[in-house]
Amino acid sequence: MTRPLLLVTNDDGVESPALQILADVLEDLGEVWVFAPDREQSGVGHGISLHRPLRVKEIRERWYMIDGTPTDCVLLATRQFLDRRPDLVLSGINSGPNLGDDVTYSGTVAGAYEGMLLGIPSIALSNASYDSTDYQTAAKCGVLLARHVLENGLPKDTMLNVNVPNVPYEELEGIAITRQGLREFEDEIIRREDPRGKLYYWIGGYRPKGVIQPGTDIEAIEHNRVSVTPLHRNLTNLDAFEVLKARNIQL
Repeated sequence: MTRPLLLVTNDDGVESPALQILADVLEDLGEVWVFAPDREQSGVGHGISLHRPLRVKEIRERWYMIDGTPTDCVLLATRQFLDRRPDLVLSGINSGPNLGDDVTYSGTVAGAYEGMLLGIPSIALSNASYDSTDYQTAAKCGVLLARHVLENGLPKDTMLNVNVPNVPYEELEGIAITRQGLREFEDEIIRREDPRGKLYYWIGGYRPKGVIQPGTDIEAIEHNRVSVTPLHRNLTNLDAFEVLKARNIQL
C-alpha cells in the first residue's frame, strides 16, 4: 500500500529547527517531502515570484531549498518535482502566532492557502508565542490534526489555520474550532539615513494586540486551547454583497 505523501513548507526558512521537528514527527504518517525557502520569508503573504528565475537545491534526500516564497515552494513541489500529488500540505511550525488579521500577512498561512488552491487538504501550524524555542507541543498537535485530515478530509476550498498555545502538551485545555479574530496593529515607520546620506525607511512597531472576543482564535489561545480556524478561499463579504446589491447602483 502506498503511504500518503506529505508536503511540508514554512516561512522561517529551511534551517528553522521547528521545520525539522515537524518533518520528523510526520514520518509516522507518510512519506515526507520538504520544500522550504532558503531564508526567512515572514510577512510575505501569498506572494509569488513572477519576475525572476527561481533556484532549487536538493540539500539531502527529500529536502529542497528554494530561493522564493512559501507559495513558490508549494507550486514548484506540486507541479514540477513530485511524481505524485501530495495528500496533505503542512506549513510550519511557525515561530510566533498567526491569529486574526495576521493571516493576510503570513507566509506560513500562504503556504497552506496555495495547497488549498491546488485542491490539496492543507494545514498552517503556528506556535502562538514570539519567544518560544520549544515546538514539541505544536508538533504533537500537528500530527493529531494531520492524521484527522488524512482520514476524514476537509470541506472543499477550505484550509485549517492552527495556533497552539506555548505550554506543555499536558496543560492544553483542548481544541477549539474558532473563527478569525481581530488584531490591533501599532506599526510605525522609522526614517533613517545611511552612511552615504540616502534616506531609508523601516516598517516596525510593537507586537500586535489581540481583541478577545468569544469564539475567536485569540480567545482560544488566551484559555490554553488549540485554535483551529477553517479559512475559505471565497473572500466575499456576503452581508456587504446584499447591501450593495439592494442599492441598485447604475451607470
